[in-house]
Amino acid sequence: MNLDYTTLEMQRRQHPAWRLLAADSAPLVASFLHRVFVVPNVRVMAQSNLVESLEDTLYGLREQLGAQVFPKSAQEYLNDWAANDKGWLRKFYPAGSDEPHFDLTPPTERALAWLGSLSDRSFVGTESRLLTLFGLLKQMSEGSETNPQTRIAELHKKRDAIDAEIARVVEGDMALLDDTALKDRFQQFTGLARELLADFREVEHNFRALDRKVRERIALWDGAKGALLQEIMGERDAISDSDQGKSFRAFWDFLMSQSRQEEFTQLLERVLELPPVSALAPDKRLKRVHYDWLEAGEYAQRTVAQLSQQLRRFLDDKAWLENRRIMDILRGIEGKALALRDVAPTVLRNPDFMQIDEIGAGVELPLERPLYQPPLHTVLTSVALQAGDEDVDAAALFSQVRVDKAALSAHIAKSLQTQAQVTLAELLQSRPLQQGLGELVAYLQLASESPASVVIETTQDTVAWQVSDDSQPMQAAPTMRRATLPRVIFVRS
Repeated sequence: MNLDYTTLEMQRRQHPAWRLLAADSAPLVASFLHRVFVVPNVRVMAQSNLVESLEDTLYGLREQLGAQVFPKSAQEYLNDWAANDKGWLRKFYPAGSDEPHFDLTPPTERALAWLGSLSDRSFVGTESRLLTLFGLLKQMSEGSETNPQTRIAELHKKRDAIDAEIARVVEGDMALLDDTALKDRFQQFTGLARELLADFREVEHNFRALDRKVRERIALWDGAKGALLQEIMGERDAISDSDQGKSFRAFWDFLMSQSRQEEFTQLLERVLELPPVSALAPDKRLKRVHYDWLEAGEYAQRTVAQLSQQLRRFLDDKAWLENRRIMDILRGIEGKALALRDVAPTVLRNPDFMQIDEIGAGVELPLERPLYQPPLHTVLTSVALQAGDEDVDAAALFSQVRVDKAALSAHIAKSLQTQAQVTLAELLQSRPLQQGLGELVAYLQLASESPASVVIETTQDTVAWQVSDDSQPMQAAPTMRRATLPRVIFVRS
């Protein structure tokens, strides 16, 4: 990056990290966001939880420094930090949620990391960094070598060095790292582990930027949709095939290896037990830093999957036409705004700046309203009641039949416990109808309400039930009723 005057002046006015460091409330913003997001490695937090935590922080500061120090509410501060002129938080609505959520922006995390680096260190290790740089150069040189003989010679050289080291160990000559070397390497490991966690937010930010560029190209496309689809889909995946996506996929494949996770856990536990390392009092969360990597990586993976899914919906026919219409409207607004950019919107200088239809006030006079009309009251005519027939049998009032649908549902569920599906005819064979046609209709109603039920119109089933007739003598055979209906199948959900 070129640190000339023009670049730095633009960064001072536009970069969120610089604005954060220069803000009067920088101690509040940096300390709160570091404690809430960075220390516990929280990726996203709901607005209600973040407001509650900030209210507690503001209450403590007001008790310590005075009530006039931070006069705004926690909600106002969060909205201010997420505004475009600040850019310290990202405010968004997750899918399926009506509550806004907040996350740190990459510039904010870089500013917090820089503030953390200002603290004095017990010593500055240089050996481990030099070895890291030397190892990176060797990896790049060997990884780009195309001559087989050169690579074979390098492998033989490594084998000879390993054989020589094995021979020294057999003889009892083992080279051990001293305490300073252990502290130096552990200090570098801690810094790289924290930087890797911070990089995940920038990875997500870059994925969103790539997705935004693809959407802009789709929205501004003037040609046929087939040519656009060929261009977009010809890249296989405009997000995953970028340099950012390839690097993240390689890291994710390495981290998802079960053997790598177990090896990393064993190495980390052994190193943390070394006396020189334990004397440094390392952070307790460092013991599970690889699980924090996994959690942050899974969130980044979900972000990429959501962006890919949204991109597919964005290319849908209806969304395509709607986006084109919106872009045409925005272009018209931009054109008119550019034409009026140098013209002050005053009536004296430009009376035709804006036109509004129907700007006249509608007048409704009080006398134009109709007078109040009282409602008409219904007059009841007194009619003498006539006595009814005393010999009418009232038993019919008490012979009503009520079908217990809960018992029928239980019978269906019990039958589906031993088989995947059962027909209505099979249900009636195991438990015949007790209440006749009303019970049969209740079965059909349950089938219509169940989304897992199937009705086959081409196949007919016949069901039968007994009807008792009190007028017939006891020795007479019961009357049988039959009904033919399409096959109804209840399926286990």
